Amino acid sequence: MADTQAASATGPLAGMRVIELAHIMAGPVCGLMLADMGADVIKVEKPEGDDSRRFVPPDINGESAAYMMMNRNKRGIALNLKSGDGCAVLKRLLLKADVVIENYRMGTMEKFGLGYDTLKVDNPGLIYCEISGFGRTGPYATHGGFDLIAQGMSGLMSITGEGPGRPPVKVGAPVSDITAGILGAMGIAAAYARKLQTGEGQKVDTSLFEAAIIHTYWQSAIAFATGVAPGPMGSAHPLNAPYQAFRTADGWINIGAANQKNWERFLAVIEAPELGDDARFSSNDRRMTNLAALVDILNEKLATRPSAQWLARLLEAGVPAGPVLDICQMHEDPQVIVRDMVPATDHPVAGPVKTLGLPVKFSATPGGVTRTAPLLGEHTHQVLAEAGYQRDDIDRLVEEGAVIAAGANK
Repeated sequence: MADTQAASATGPLAGMRVIELAHIMAGPVCGLMLADMGADVIKVEKPEGDDSRRFVPPDINGESAAYMMMNRNKRGIALNLKSGDGCAVLKRLLLKADVVIENYRMGTMEKFGLGYDTLKVDNPGLIYCEISGFGRTGPYATHGGFDLIAQGMSGLMSITGEGPGRPPVKVGAPVSDITAGILGAMGIAAAYARKLQTGEGQKVDTSLFEAAIIHTYWQSAIAFATGVAPGPMGSAHPLNAPYQAFRTADGWINIGAANQKNWERFLAVIEAPELGDDARFSSNDRRMTNLAALVDILNEKLATRPSAQWLARLLEAGVPAGPVLDICQMHEDPQVIVRDMVPATDHPVAGPVKTLGLPVKFSATPGGVTRTAPLLGEHTHQVLAEAGYQRDDIDRLVEEGAVIAAGANK
């Protein structure tokens, strides 16, 4: 029987069948983006499960919070690819798939006889997305990929931190993993649009390294123009000022008063008209040249009132500003709630579980989160039945250890 949630999907990618052969983060982000937009994503795990199932603590009733975050909205099966029958099951699934996502080491899929050149013979419409550390070409193609390494090599860590002379700092979130997954989903959507026109699939190849590099757009523009590599500036902007976090009487707020009109509005709010007459701060380029002095003056003035008072005044004047929230405060923000960015699902073991929602809204084909992350092998029977396997065949595959089903082989 077809899965009712997959059959009733309303997102713009409803009808797309995706096989996700990916683990931990970059590939699963790609899969969850597609799933949130309506694709039927079947996550294929090894017998012991995705490594993120063991990223505990934290857990909810024994279920990994990290795994549940990255794999909601997907169906899950478990295959033993060291078994000939397990490989045969996967090949059958791939022959009927629109998309496969994989983030194995280079050559792994070919070792299993499941490389793109092999699969496209019988499934010429297959979109084959590879997400790796450095891409499938070039001198680093065989190197493994990790977010920390990508951030360091991309230049991101050289521009992140409090200022010159301090130790290198990585961005707090694993931005190369997350961005690589988003780029993969974007590439798949573009390739799928072409497939709908021509019936032809293709390879989509992106990497953590490239995903980190594109976060240096502004800093790379500066380096191309000047020949000088920019350094860390804390929360400040490399091209505009004031545009950063400032200390108040009881915390921190972000203020973006960079263009001239907002600068003048800002001065009226903080009751500092004399700064408008100060030659050091009369234009953006002069404010950037004298940024350290400007920040000292503004911190002193802003420290006279609490954050809430400043934010009310700034927003009323039309000056871009906002609080610096922690993660729990962000989850409770009314705009986050209204935009459905903290939906909840009902997990069979963990119970009600909050997750993060789809960040793209569609007026005609709304996507969203409708399913919790799968238990290991939860949908093995269902998916294999859809692929044409009879119940006796599935039971035999489970008995032989070629596939793993929830509640079996434990």
